[in-house]
Order: sequence, then structure tokens, then C-alpha cells
Amino acid sequence: MLEYSLHENVLTDRKDDYSAKTHPKVSYNKEEFIDLMLQRGTLMTKTDALAVLNNIEETAAYVISNGGTLNLPLFHTGFSISGVFEGSTDSFDPHRHHLHVNISKGTLLRAIEQDVKLTKVNTASPHPQILEVKDSVSGKIDEALTAGGAVEIDGVNIKISGDSHLCGLYFVDENGAETKALTLIHNKPSTVLALIPMLAAGNYRVKIVTQYTGSYNWKTPKTTVFGATLQVQ
Repeated sequence: MLEYSLHENVLTDRKDDYSAKTHPKVSYNKEEFIDLMLQRGTLMTKTDALAVLNNIEETAAYVISNGGTLNLPLFHTGFSISGVFEGSTDSFDPHRHHLHVNISKGTLLRAIEQDVKLTKVNTASPHPQILEVKDSVSGKIDEALTAGGAVEIDGVNIKISGDSHLCGLYFVDENGAETKALTLIHNKPSTVLALIPMLAAGNYRVKIVTQYTGSYNWKTPKTTVFGATLQVQ
């Protein structure tokens, strides 16, 4: 059974567009693959199986290195050359051109595709998460904020990024009023360092809104609110 999960597709403009990500249960190296062969039943010993597999690899490499191709039930091989040739009299130049060995699925793999059973699972998305808030003036962690000072926030995927006007670092008071930090000194995925606005005395929660995912930006902003309440004297 092959597991898959759905994630927001950040490469399109549609907000309801999702793409699937597969989660293979196991991956086999050569030794593990041979052990599985033996478990499934064969007259060969492990030494025999290793010798056969090594011979297959070496023979395949020999064929390809001599300009040949393989047409096997598991896969087919072929060649392609990238790069621009300057006219019909030009020749292959390793500084300008590159030879590629290409592999495509064979008849056996194409048939197996129809037999793979799928099951949908839920996985954690790379949403932002605040782990710690340090007041740089007092040195207190997860307790206080100094108006006009600086705050250091540690977390996961908290880099403030995106084209939405909602993205930013906010200080939310007990009535829900939000004050946005205007100056970010350090803005990284795991650490955000910012100047604290001239907040009135009271209790505040720290909130980050961002579209940052690590590789791309979410189409819609994601919000994380720190669990602890911080006091401004």
C-alpha cells in the first residue's frame, strides 16, 4: 500500500489547487534487496545472488559505456545530448555539450503501476511555529517585552515572506488590538529579530503571519500565535 497526502499547490494561482505527495513505506539498498530475494524463496545463496546482481550491473554499465542501450522489462535506456551546436560542421565539445544517459520504465513497471494500491494520509504541513520569545533588553524568555527594545523569536518556518499585506510580526493586546512591527533586523526561517514598537503597558501575545514554506510561498498567509502571554511594563 502506497501512502499519499495532499498539499497546497504553491505553483498555481488557484487557492483550491492541491497536489499529491507520495510516502513510500520502505527503501531497499543492494544488500536489503538481496535479503528480500532470499526471503521470497530461491535456490541461490546470498553470495550467489550478490554475484549475479554485480554481474548484471557490470554488464549494463559495459553496454552503455560502449554506446549500446538496454531494453528490459524493468526499464529502457537511451541517450541524449544537451547544448547548442554551431552549424552542421560543429562537433561534440565537452565544454559546451553534455551527454545524458536516460532511463524510462519498461513494460513490467508500466503494468505494475495499475496494481499499486493507494491510501490517503494526513501529514503535517510546514506551517510556521513560534518556539521561544526573548526580550533582548531584559534577557527574559517567554515572559516580558520592552517597548522600544528588540525581540528575538525562535521557531520553525517563521521567516516573514510573501506579497500579502497581512504578512508581518504583530503584538496583540488583551482586547485583540494588533500593533505591527515596522523594523525587522534579522529575518530567517528559524529566527526573527525585530524592534518592538512603543507599546502601552499590558499583556501581549506575539503573532507571525507569513507565506513562507521553505522553497516557495503559500498562496494564502499562514498564522502562528505564541502560546505564552508577555508583559510590557
